[in-house]
Amino acid sequence: MAKESLLDQAIEAIYESIHNDNEDIDNRIKALKSALEGEGKKEAVFKADRLAMNNRQGRKMMQTYFKKRGVAVVFDKGE
Repeated sequence: MAKESLLDQAIEAIYESIHNDNEDIDNRIKALKSALEGEGKKEAVFKADRLAMNNRQGRKMMQTYFKKRGVAVVFDKGE
């Protein structure tokens, strides 16, 4: 069984925060940014269907908010 990476853990924490009215979101974005840097990645990939606001406006709002904090966000349509 593969151990969940720090990046995966950080992304899961973001989903949890989003579904808890953005509780502690800024600290979780910092952890995500650190995990991305640690893995040498430039952007975080989220599944749009797991977002609280799964529409274009919600996705754009999330991208803008994260970008201001130094994290690029892209969305995977799902599998």
